Amino acid sequence: MADKEFGLNDVVQMKKQHPCGENSWRIIRMGMDIRIKCQGCDHSVMIPRKEFTKKVKKILEKADETK
Repeated sequence: MADKEFGLNDVVQMKKQHPCGENSWRIIRMGMDIRIKCQGCDHSVMIPRKEFTKKVKKILEKADETK
């Protein structure tokens, strides 16, 4: 999964949608575990990085990196 480069505050689409019906998630924390927040209902979930890279389908929106 080296082609999937994601970062903090990126909006990603997961393979399965959330029970609220939304399928886009914002990355709000990165480390060994990744915390994502549902864009529909604001529910947040923490997933191990390895599992996250398997479940992510595509990056919908890249965060602006102005450093």
